[in-house]
Amino acid sequence: MARTIHPHSVHPRPRRRSRKTGLPPGALVPLSEQHREPVKITVFDFDSELLEERTLNSVHECSLYVSPERVSWLNIDGVHDPEVMDEVGKHFNIHPLVLEDILNPSKRPKFEDYGDFLFLIMRMVYPDKVKNRIASEQISLVIGPGFVLSFQEQGGDVLNSVRERLRKGRAKLRSLGSDYLGYALMDAIVDSYFSVLEDLGDEISDVERIVLDDPSEKIVRRIHRIKRSAITLRRAAWPQRELIHAMERCENSLLTHTTRLYLRDVYDHAVEIIDVIENFREMSAAQMEVYLSSVSNRMNSVMVVLAVVSTIFMPLTFIVGVYGMNFKYMPELEMRLGYPAVLLVMFLIAAGMIGFFRRREWM
Repeated sequence: MARTIHPHSVHPRPRRRSRKTGLPPGALVPLSEQHREPVKITVFDFDSELLEERTLNSVHECSLYVSPERVSWLNIDGVHDPEVMDEVGKHFNIHPLVLEDILNPSKRPKFEDYGDFLFLIMRMVYPDKVKNRIASEQISLVIGPGFVLSFQEQGGDVLNSVRERLRKGRAKLRSLGSDYLGYALMDAIVDSYFSVLEDLGDEISDVERIVLDDPSEKIVRRIHRIKRSAITLRRAAWPQRELIHAMERCENSLLTHTTRLYLRDVYDHAVEIIDVIENFREMSAAQMEVYLSSVSNRMNSVMVVLAVVSTIFMPLTFIVGVYGMNFKYMPELEMRLGYPAVLLVMFLIAAGMIGFFRRREWM
């Protein structure tokens, strides 16, 4: 059975923009409501020969991994602590406006070139099989010389494939620079949409079967959930296509020619995702039309039956009404066979009308 899609789970969390009212640009104010878990910083520091993987005990240890000789990937789970964000920003010389955007978990996906580093905001989605829903989360990437920083709202992501490739010592990922690592993370985030779209496609197929076989009011809610999910996924995927295209055309020296070639592949995946989402939107709209047509046809069938029954009983009601009048001189009332004769006439009228309706294929 297809997994039910809950569209509210892919919506960004409610914004609390009023907290920044009156504050200067770059003020670090957490806007996320998910700030119960402590901040966790994990590090992959590697070159073509060696790999170090560890969890930092303190944000101050980030300074140990600012070196252009090796590539360091620092993943920060939890973007609710302004002090931690400010400390990370100081170690890697990140602009305060970038830190401000990272602390806002409902930003539109975008790409910005700050000269010394590249900044991306993306939205990753993945199926949460435990809660039977689509999980959605903003992830921010900062790509600089010798380092990549990834900021997430909470633990759990779609980047395990990149971690496994680093652990297994894949030559290309371990030997190329931070820009290629940034590409690998982007590729994993974009590809995560395919698994979600597969589940959504299964849901659409299931709904299509029910709409054709046994349409009901419950199916309408499922169709609306699919439409809302497709709209929300499109809202996240469309700007990501734009940012990948902008990054590919960026002239920053941090991006090598090799990485630009691979970014084209990510761009193609993003375009394919948007095409699939658009198809799903059209299919859900068509399913709604099929449902409405089925309901209308069923209603028409009921109305035809009621109209036929009413038409048959109209002359019978007339005859009964005539002989129900209280006139003294009604010759038929004195006839011995009057009652059965009237019944016979009524039966013949009904039978004749039924035969006529069937010849005309009205019933």
